[in-house]
Amino acid sequence: MPQLVRGRVLTPEAQIDDGVVVCDEGLIAWVGSAAALPTTWSGELPEPAPEQLLLPGLVDVHNHGGGGASFPDADNRAQAEQAVAEHRRHGTTRMLASLVTASEEVLLDRAQLLAGLVDAGEVEGVHAEGPFLAAARCGAQNPAFLRDGDPALVSALAEVLGGRLVTMTVAPDVPGAAAVIEALVGAGSLPSYGHTDAAAEVMRGAVHRGRDLMDGSGRRATVTHLCNGMPPMHHRAPGPVPVALAAAAAGDVVIELVADGVHLHPELVRDIFTLVGAQNIALVTDAMAAAGMSDGRYRLGSLDVEVAGGVARLADGGSIAGGTAHLVDVVRTTVAGGVDLVAAVRSASLTPAEVIAPVVDGAPFGALRTGYRADVLVTDADLRVQAVWRDGQPVEGAGQPVA
Repeated sequence: MPQLVRGRVLTPEAQIDDGVVVCDEGLIAWVGSAAALPTTWSGELPEPAPEQLLLPGLVDVHNHGGGGASFPDADNRAQAEQAVAEHRRHGTTRMLASLVTASEEVLLDRAQLLAGLVDAGEVEGVHAEGPFLAAARCGAQNPAFLRDGDPALVSALAEVLGGRLVTMTVAPDVPGAAAVIEALVGAGSLPSYGHTDAAAEVMRGAVHRGRDLMDGSGRRATVTHLCNGMPPMHHRAPGPVPVALAAAAAGDVVIELVADGVHLHPELVRDIFTLVGAQNIALVTDAMAAAGMSDGRYRLGSLDVEVAGGVARLADGGSIAGGTAHLVDVVRTTVAGGVDLVAAVRSASLTPAEVIAPVVDGAPFGALRTGYRADVLVTDADLRVQAVWRDGQPVEGAGQPVA
């Protein structure tokens, strides 16, 4: 039975002030203005809802957990599903499960566990953040497990995940990084440049190498949480940041922004949108177990984390240790900082979906477009979640407290 939802519809291109989304058999059957609704469904047209926003289900390509559970620390499938459910209730209908730097044994063990969630369609794939990272910019990654680039480990992770190692963070300045980039592309995965102390020319070489290896594939490498885990730009030592910005503006990479008001100043986020465009930005949470939870002590991989005032920091050293926001909160913060709503939503849905899409079978997702999966996020005018549909099915607990 078709389901019609009415409100202010956010497509990747525009806002339809009085729009309708028609969902049928798990797909979007029609999107447009209420005035143009085909007669097939005119008898089912809901009342106007001008204060209701209809967004595509959000897509997060960098997420370590939430709801008290952590992908890098999950001992069983139920714990991983707990983290997925926390974000799904808040409108993130598609996501990658992110791991952190650990021993090879632990990484392969966690990948095996997450492969079950991938096979079940609970997550779209895995992002491995490390272990080929620069010690000087390791942030909340355990330096004891950092190592030089190892293509064999890339191949092993990709095999365990059945081709769903979607992205892997690698520092271009780590010995063996070039071989890792080649191994990732060869495995159908994407390099994500980050946690790096690279000089500009080293970063540029990695970006160009990845671009050339993927030429003609329609895929683009990403940049792991731009500015975080990198040296700041200096006029005599520019480092990786301006290289990443230029590459994004040219359409060669997609840059992640943890635009939660903690990792990046909202004005910087606004200026980056102006510089490179929403089609080249993926808003991410970098969420960890404390997302949706109260302040307290948590774990991220092998490290203890203290959360105070909603900000997660390593108990030892004080480095920021991931985020505690949901992706819809990141969108809200981005819009409050001066970014257009249509642009912010695109960067939290279609742009990250395009990062994942080549490895996922079936209908596309990440936009309110005919033929796309019926992933719909309904919010009020302040982007507070009212309801969530995934594949046309309501998500339990969305828009209300979970007992």
